[in-house]
Amino acid sequence: MKYAIPDDIQKLQLRIKRRFNKTFKYLNYKFFKSWIYLFIATISFLFITIVSTDLTFSQVPEDTYKRDLISDIFAGSQKSIQNYIEGMYVAPNGTVYTNSHEDKAGAEASIYKDGNVIGVLNDLHGWSRHGGKAVTANSKYIYIAMSQGFVGKIDKDYPPEGTTWYCVRRYNLSGKPAPFANGRGWDKSMLIVNTKSEVTGLATKDKNLYVSDAANNKIRVHNTETMKELRNFSFLRPGDITIDKQGNLWIIQKQDANNPAKILRYSSSGKQLPQKITNVVLPGAIALDNQGRLLVAENGTLQQVLIYNIQDQPVQVGTFGHTGGIYGGVPGEVQDLKFYGLTGVGADTQGNLYINNNGFNNSGTDLRKFSPSGKQLWRLLGLSLVENADVDPTTDGREVFTKYEHFLIDSSKPKGQQLTYKAYTLNGFKYPQDPRLHISPDATFVRRINGERFLFLLDPYSNALEIYRFNPSKDGNIAIPAGMFVGKNNEGKSAISGTWPPQQPKTGKWIWRDRNGNGAFDKEEYDHSEDSSSVTGWWVDSKGDVWTTLGDRQGIRHYFLQGLDTNGNPIYTYSSMQKETTPRIFTDLRRIKYFPESDTMYLSGFTVKNPATFVDPLAAGSEIARFDNWSQDNRILRWRIVVPNDTIRKREIITASTHSVPD
Repeated sequence: MKYAIPDDIQKLQLRIKRRFNKTFKYLNYKFFKSWIYLFIATISFLFITIVSTDLTFSQVPEDTYKRDLISDIFAGSQKSIQNYIEGMYVAPNGTVYTNSHEDKAGAEASIYKDGNVIGVLNDLHGWSRHGGKAVTANSKYIYIAMSQGFVGKIDKDYPPEGTTWYCVRRYNLSGKPAPFANGRGWDKSMLIVNTKSEVTGLATKDKNLYVSDAANNKIRVHNTETMKELRNFSFLRPGDITIDKQGNLWIIQKQDANNPAKILRYSSSGKQLPQKITNVVLPGAIALDNQGRLLVAENGTLQQVLIYNIQDQPVQVGTFGHTGGIYGGVPGEVQDLKFYGLTGVGADTQGNLYINNNGFNNSGTDLRKFSPSGKQLWRLLGLSLVENADVDPTTDGREVFTKYEHFLIDSSKPKGQQLTYKAYTLNGFKYPQDPRLHISPDATFVRRINGERFLFLLDPYSNALEIYRFNPSKDGNIAIPAGMFVGKNNEGKSAISGTWPPQQPKTGKWIWRDRNGNGAFDKEEYDHSEDSSSVTGWWVDSKGDVWTTLGDRQGIRHYFLQGLDTNGNPIYTYSSMQKETTPRIFTDLRRIKYFPESDTMYLSGFTVKNPATFVDPLAAGSEIARFDNWSQDNRILRWRIVVPNDTIRKREIITASTHSVPD
């Protein structure tokens, strides 16, 4: 079959090569992971640009396109909102200190004030270091929970192989590590608390630093200057700590399988006092306001801040926020006083209130400040991590979805004002088996089937395709679990290890459909297959058909949409699936996009002419090809293009498209 590469493609190919060469000239190992994510996004953009413009690059003036920013309000600048916040402390002057386990930009622990990012705590990313879920500060230092793992640095102070240090690390107020005598770690700024599990709470008063050591059921007290341990006392399952005006400690006692959560009061010397709070379900954080009242971030179904007078016996005197949080009123609708996934609460001396929403399954940062009267003063959003968005095809780009969020975009507004965060689409209280609570998809497809909106989500390794429906009259903006494909055969074991999803087949692949409409995985709802092939790429076309590529010349699978069932779930079956052969130019298919309106197929993978030199499951292949008249007898190979490909086993030279930006 003869073909020619159009001039536009040749020019594009040359630009790509020049860009790759220039970029990798400055690449180093320290930034390896960040560059991989960058190239995933870059090549995804390349692939969809090729397939959606139909090779007419020169026909569309560049200035007809507009770029809108979503998810992070500082996107495009040197600042960024961290991926999520698991611990938060608010200083009397309104400075907000935060902590989290990981942030891809290296901002695991950050400093915010007046709606701005004013600092980052350095050296928590890489070298087996991570942040944690506790943070506090005084007038001189910041103290954070963190961990240090093994890295093989025998000439430095690192843990031995197989050991992790769970530490408190000290920083100065500008975010630089502050070492101390007998400190541990490479820079002597770490206090090792234990080697079993992370520190779960921190607080300071005068020169005392209080540390929740949950691994040993202890509260440890250290000197804030020398960091030497002064004393400790027993406390079962300790969590967050705050200190009242009398110098006494209020400590969250976490729930376990047999005991509910509580908040208990202790003296600074470790004596348990009679005051306690037991009418809480999932207290996520505690703090005191400027009136000395105890603020409790209740992360159960209430999704509110509970306010207690603690002068004598604790008495609840108020709440802050909408009852039910994001799920009250219209479920999922974002409003100033609707909270979701509370992980931080605090107040300054002026009576302003600070609340962090972390969503569920660490879905993103939503940090807000409120005046004493309850008016929202500012809000910082950092909602997406290594994921793609998609537009509702019926809205001309005005409505955008990610795996959790629904945004409205008004491109007529100035930069930074185009975004409206409309809805949060996950409800783990009503649908606890929602796949988004158990695995982490990163690619979004929005499709309309019979006029109804559906959300399809794909994980980074092409293991599963999740399907969601909407029912606004009953569930508001919530995406309801409707179906799921599992694309791998786990060699005689269940396709997904662990206890979720329940009732899954013990071996082989499966397609799940929520036949009874309850959003849960029930035994009779699985369609099962023992096909041993593994999926390398997925696509959902505009008609709702699902396509997959299989490696090693195993072909293509076409799952025809069989309509919607009585609950509105799309129907797919193995019996109606059609097998198609691998085009002969390919030896290993990796990505696929099909457009039924024009009967056009785009495929990528390794080819006879440009084979893989070693096995790399992330790579999209060495070539992209377009086929016209795909479903007809006169199929035509319209063009093929070589893309950058690793031939020397250096992972920084890789095309790793996530095939996740739809048409």
